[in-house]
Amino acid sequence: MSALGFSLSASSNPVPADLQWIYRGVNEVFPNQSDSADPDENLVRRLQTSDRPLRVKLGIDATGAEIHLGHSIPVRKLRDFQDAGHTAVLIIGDFTARIGDPEGKSEVRKQLTEADVRANAQTYLEQVRPILDFDTPGRLEVRYNSEWLSTLDLSKILELLSTMTVGQMLAKEGFSQRYDQGNPIYLHEFLYPLMQGFDSVAVQADVELGGTDQKFNIAVGRDLLRHFGHKPQFGLLMPLLLGTDGHQKMSKSLDNYVGLMEDPLSMYSKLEKVPDNLIGDYFNLLTKVDLETLPENPRDRQKRLAMEVTQQFHGAAAAQQAQQAALTLTQGQTAGAEGVPEFSLAEVDFPAKLFYVLNAAGLCKSSSDARRQIEGGAVKLEGDRVADVNITFDSADILVNKVLQVGKKKFVRLVD
Repeated sequence: MSALGFSLSASSNPVPADLQWIYRGVNEVFPNQSDSADPDENLVRRLQTSDRPLRVKLGIDATGAEIHLGHSIPVRKLRDFQDAGHTAVLIIGDFTARIGDPEGKSEVRKQLTEADVRANAQTYLEQVRPILDFDTPGRLEVRYNSEWLSTLDLSKILELLSTMTVGQMLAKEGFSQRYDQGNPIYLHEFLYPLMQGFDSVAVQADVELGGTDQKFNIAVGRDLLRHFGHKPQFGLLMPLLLGTDGHQKMSKSLDNYVGLMEDPLSMYSKLEKVPDNLIGDYFNLLTKVDLETLPENPRDRQKRLAMEVTQQFHGAAAAQQAQQAALTLTQGQTAGAEGVPEFSLAEVDFPAKLFYVLNAAGLCKSSSDARRQIEGGAVKLEGDRVADVNITFDSADILVNKVLQVGKKKFVRLVD
């Protein structure tokens, strides 16, 4: 464990220096028989002996419209493989998303419609575009798993089902918890790991990337590749990123996330406040910064992290502007802050209470949440703290061009 609070898997794997990038930010490679000459058991050996670029698979189910930094970790590793000359196979799970991965869920997921999934999938590629190489020929394949899963006939489905027992399925964490708790498990959910595994067969993957919660599904893919006469894939498991609260997994529902589509100021402001205990992990998982070069001062590390990540998605100039705007706003000098995201007051019917404006502007999850934020002293208007939870504005005129703020991470400039 380093002084910054994280470990590097490479330290326990005797691999050549030019391949140690594989292990940065990786919790587990499996199988990982580093002393084996078998290219089916030793990933380094597979890389060294292959006469072609490896096919590296990452599947993303289109169950939502927004990707956050936690989702970006395996995408970044996919880019590492691209940069090393291998082929990234990005699978949009437009078919599997209609079931939903039951991993970690105590109840059945709501099944999405085809229209829901299609609408979500449209945003995914644009969100990962700043990370992946879309331009170099042969470096990226984008596939939709409805291409092969929607055409499976019953005989093929029966063959897939025959490769696993009910006992093996119930060993999967999400299923075992639900079974023990007496919660229903539907038969279509048993198909999810098999369909994700069949994705690997369809694209003949050499490597599959995923979070630590995906080990069961990736192992199924390895078994199915062998079953259908192909070389089995390797699994690379990356940690699940803790959110900006420092305690729970990054999640939009917990409001502890940083979205890839967020404006530069919001992204910078959230990352600049990441708890000290997470700084090392964030640098390790979200940047290529040499960890030995990080400044000693925790505040300087926070600023460096915010700059590094924000410029990945918005460019250096926008990141610098966001940094200056964040400093200006925290000093209460709202008039001079540039790059503050805008919210049009035309979307609000006046007269209106401030807590309603906070909700409409997306600064709070609900009007009741906005009331709590005001009561807790977290809301400022043009740098001045708002104490009256029932403050009402008769028209938009008094609010135009003012900055509305919640805490130290959320800002909007109110405009006509």
